[in-house]
Amino acid sequence: MNGTDTGFVLISAALVMVMTPGLALFYGGMVRAKSVLNMLMMSFISLGIVSILWVLFGYSLAFSGDVGHFIGNLDAIGLKGIDVTSTVDSFVTNAKGEPHKIAAFSFILFQMLFAVITPALMSGALADRVKFSAWMVFVTFWVTLVYFPVAHWVWAPGGWLFDMGVIDFAGGTAVHINAGIGALAAVLVVGKRIGFRKDPMRPHSLPLVLIGTALLWFGWFGFNAGSWLGVDGTTARMAVNTQIATAAAIIGWLIYERIRHGAFTTLGACSGAVAGLVAITPSGGHVNAFGAILIGVVAGAVCSWAVSLKYKLGYDDSLDVVGVHLVGGVIGTLLVGFLATDGVGGLDQFGKQATGAFSVMGYTFVVTFVIALVIQKTIGFRASEEDEITGVDQTQHAETAYDFSSAAGSHISTGATSTVAAATQSKKVEA
Repeated sequence: MNGTDTGFVLISAALVMVMTPGLALFYGGMVRAKSVLNMLMMSFISLGIVSILWVLFGYSLAFSGDVGHFIGNLDAIGLKGIDVTSTVDSFVTNAKGEPHKIAAFSFILFQMLFAVITPALMSGALADRVKFSAWMVFVTFWVTLVYFPVAHWVWAPGGWLFDMGVIDFAGGTAVHINAGIGALAAVLVVGKRIGFRKDPMRPHSLPLVLIGTALLWFGWFGFNAGSWLGVDGTTARMAVNTQIATAAAIIGWLIYERIRHGAFTTLGACSGAVAGLVAITPSGGHVNAFGAILIGVVAGAVCSWAVSLKYKLGYDDSLDVVGVHLVGGVIGTLLVGFLATDGVGGLDQFGKQATGAFSVMGYTFVVTFVIALVIQKTIGFRASEEDEITGVDQTQHAETAYDFSSAAGSHISTGATSTVAAATQSKKVEA
């Protein structure tokens, strides 16, 4: 067992864990004040639900054995047969070309946190209008029927996309395309927010969005570089490409935004950063620096354009999950077919990448639509109109993020005290 690589994967897993609360803050700042706690909780609950499901059967279905190249088996249910001596192969090799061995538990934890953040990404599309209990049920069935099989396709030996040679270094298909197209299917079932395209629905806290973006960017180094499962030159190249693609995407988004809308916005810079992080995820270990810059610029500009499609096509993707994660994931997945170095890229590889991207889109859209529709027809997915108008923070969680009544009371109290003091001083002067 290689201690250095095992330790690196554990640190990377911790970085990926930070991404989920970072995502919660990113999304939480983008919604209205009456929905911020609900938005935070929709991400945070994924840490609870998916972590347990992963240990019970998710890891086994994704990475234990193979059934028809579609899904794993239940040999490792409850992590059966795995102990402190168990290992998995890293992509790093020794002088003899043999893979390093890392502790199986480190790999299990790392992949667990990928499974955690994927449904959390979808939550932004459904902001302001779903029942929290229904969301928990949705997450449970979605990771079981969608994420675990797709992770097997893409990353497990025996999975049909893995065996085909589809390149997905860190989750362009399994995470971002998967979450993006799933979000589209879910919003088509749930429907539009009350007042969509009529009422202003501006972010209530852009500083919160910036904090969330910073945490996502920081954690993404573990997400991307950690996916090599060890430390060598490829790990370092992925880390560098993560940084420069993200930087380029910010510039690409802001240039498009300035030309189209006449301003450089803070929200645009944050969204551009996330678009760049998404696009470099599947490709960053296989492209050079110029390829990373190109992917970033293209992702920034195209995703900036894509977020406006919801107004033209009429679907209410509240926080642009489709425009950023689906479109950014497709861009990164397809461009690696042309830009991959070391003799990997070309039309043949592009065809494999397209097969991977569109097969995941087709499967995930259909299964997610069915899951959401069944929930809507049984326990109800959407919150009531009254609950939505009041705010899902109060109706779903019996809390509010900001205590405006207390602040107002303090102001009134201060004003009353000042009035009494002024009156007393006036009487003294008259005397």
